[in-house]
Amino acid sequence: MTDIESPVPRRKLPVFTGAAVLIAFAILISLGTWQVERLHWKEGLLADIAERRAAAPVPLADIETMAAQGGDIEYRTVTATGSYINNKERHFFATWRGQTGYYIYTPLQLANGRYLFVNRGFVPYENKEPEMRMQGQLTGQQTVTGLARAKLPGKPSSLVPDNDVAKNIFYWKDLDVMASSVDLNKADVVPFFVDADSTPNPAGFPIGGVTQVDLPNDHLQYAFTWYGLAAVLVVVVAISWFRPCKGAAQ
Repeated sequence: MTDIESPVPRRKLPVFTGAAVLIAFAILISLGTWQVERLHWKEGLLADIAERRAAAPVPLADIETMAAQGGDIEYRTVTATGSYINNKERHFFATWRGQTGYYIYTPLQLANGRYLFVNRGFVPYENKEPEMRMQGQLTGQQTVTGLARAKLPGKPSSLVPDNDVAKNIFYWKDLDVMASSVDLNKADVVPFFVDADSTPNPAGFPIGGVTQVDLPNDHLQYAFTWYGLAAVLVVVVAISWFRPCKGAAQ
């Protein structure tokens, strides 16, 4: 007489556990999809910035109008003409290509009497003081071309040191304090910066063209992580579901 094989009993997934698994799966898929959307947004933003940086420079007045209307002025190419007020330069602590030093922010006095703070570029630590780079202290009327940079609304992080105004060392770009520390009226200062391009300065300092676009784009990696966790969840549940119960008939 032949034994009739009975079906191997499977584990039953409790209703609460099943609901929790479905919710977790939905959350993981949603997070992965959100990262894909962020990836497309970031790629579009980077492409827009690249286009702005490659565009022909526009007059400073055009950028001022855009800023006054609440437009996004970041990384737009601009040109301005005026005279550098070299005795009012401010020093921003920075690292450039592995070397420690400072970005030199010098107010450019415009024809209308207002001032535009220009990031003229990088100087090594030992060249912080103007007398160590006198040839680069341009006088007379100058035309600068560079990238517009928006004014920071406040200190970017509690981890950033406070600016040491007495020693003329800035750790974050506080435009209002840069201006007031050299007795410039806030109303007379253009409400954004300009990073000068890489046009060489006499004797090499400051080194222009130091603008860095620091926009990490790790969204694809994050998307794979969330989708991968969702796949792992499915595999774990499937193994648990199809594994025979203990004590099942052999």
